[in-house]
Amino acid sequence: MKRTRTVISGVLTGIGTAAFIDETVFHQLLHWHHFYDKSTTDVGLVSDGLFHAGSWLAMVAGLVLYADVRRRGTLVPRAWWGGLCLGLGGFQLYDGTFQHKGLGIHQIRYGVDLAPYDWTWNGIAVLLLAAGALLLVRASRATARTTSSYTAPTTTSRSR
Repeated sequence: MKRTRTVISGVLTGIGTAAFIDETVFHQLLHWHHFYDKSTTDVGLVSDGLFHAGSWLAMVAGLVLYADVRRRGTLVPRAWWGGLCLGLGGFQLYDGTFQHKGLGIHQIRYGVDLAPYDWTWNGIAVLLLAAGALLLVRASRATARTTSSYTAPTTTSRSR
């Protein structure tokens, strides 16, 4: 249970972070796309605002849960980092495959050959997912070693 809450906290924080970076860099700074590009620029800006609000909800939920597991003393740092990588990579892979290709609601960029962008975007996502999975496996093994090496304290009786 303690590891599950830690991982969920990391995943939510990772989703919020990836969405925030996507929205800030690609939507606002570079102007490459909006969250929804199949309508007017005004609709695109409103969709960006809703997307931004959703990313911050994920971030706040993840950080509140992080504070809770810290307060309870049940934080498993390696599991949290694994969850964070899973959230980052999961968001990015979902965005790059389902939103870009499946639904076609926006592309990474317009007016260029998309292949290098798609391969880079989705390749980074796969690397983040692999790193997250590796961290979770290592956290699980470390927890198993700690649990299996635990010995109950023995009671000694004193004779007078």
